[in-house]
Amino acid sequence: MQLLEQAQDGVRLSVVTPEAEVRAAADTAEVLILEFDAFRDGRGFSLAALLRGQGYKGRLIAAGKVLPDQARHLRRSGFDAVELAPGADAAPWRRMDQVFSAAYQSALGDDPLIWRRRRATPPEGVVALAARLNGELSDADPETILATVLDPALGRKAAAISSFGAEAAVLLHQISRVRRDLPVVFLETGQHFFQTLAYRRELADRLGLTDVRDVAPEPTDLSRIDPRGDLWRSRPDDCCAVRKVQPQQRALAGFDTRITGRKRFQNNQRAALPLFEIDGDVLVVNPLARWSPDQIETWLTEHQLPRHPLVEQGFPSIGCWPCTRAVEAGEGARDGRWAGQEKTECGIHDRILSPVC
Repeated sequence: MQLLEQAQDGVRLSVVTPEAEVRAAADTAEVLILEFDAFRDGRGFSLAALLRGQGYKGRLIAAGKVLPDQARHLRRSGFDAVELAPGADAAPWRRMDQVFSAAYQSALGDDPLIWRRRRATPPEGVVALAARLNGELSDADPETILATVLDPALGRKAAAISSFGAEAAVLLHQISRVRRDLPVVFLETGQHFFQTLAYRRELADRLGLTDVRDVAPEPTDLSRIDPRGDLWRSRPDDCCAVRKVQPQQRALAGFDTRITGRKRFQNNQRAALPLFEIDGDVLVVNPLARWSPDQIETWLTEHQLPRHPLVEQGFPSIGCWPCTRAVEAGEGARDGRWAGQEKTECGIHDRILSPVC
């Protein structure tokens, strides 16, 4: 990746610029300079990946508050260069950039973009890691799995995602026993049950979790795509995309390991869920994949964990209120989600590729 003392002429935009304005600028600008307003702000990474995904072939330059240890993620997201701050030492940037050498677009334009290639052919190192861990930890308990993944010796940067739903207390409790300061991402869609929001606060306090991150949709996206807040009625997939998928992508930019609470018993789509799988070059960890409903219930009871208040009202799986109902006798745990539709998942896990292990 090229290091610039001062960026060449181009359109300079803050990463908080509304997406529509960035797209409009990309239609005519051969060079876009995205200015990061704060360290660790994931919006710049998301904008770059979005532009590359939509076919932008111009130069993307990162500027502002960026750090050398972000070099790999900047390149991975589609940036070609970094504008260094006045007086900044270029050596740390060069060292960090050496760990990632592939180009995002060929100078001749004949090679596919990495953002396309990485979905079909994930980096071999991550595939090998997932395969090794699936073998070594096939019989391990969830806390051992978590301790292995979160061991600094493994060199992973991990975050967990949690809906703070009916069974969330089990995984979050286990995380709290291994590493209480692990980042936990909660997608605050703006359409949760009030009980879920209260439970999120209660459970985080009870477990002593110190880095729960409430991640909301971009207001500009909602005003453009779902101005009346009723997109769920006609286009539920688009509703999930703007309220969950896109916010999660922004929140997890910079993390190479993601921990989820998914389990095999929840529905047919998850019946073969492995402990470790891959999403691009991200390691996805499912510590509770093999657990049964009885094991979940036993853990909740033995550790006297607070229950989501809607569980007693017949909600074994809880999402946003417009698309979640109580289940009837004989129905599966997730049959109350998007009832009457073919839809069974919100989309935040759809791109995962499970290695053959």
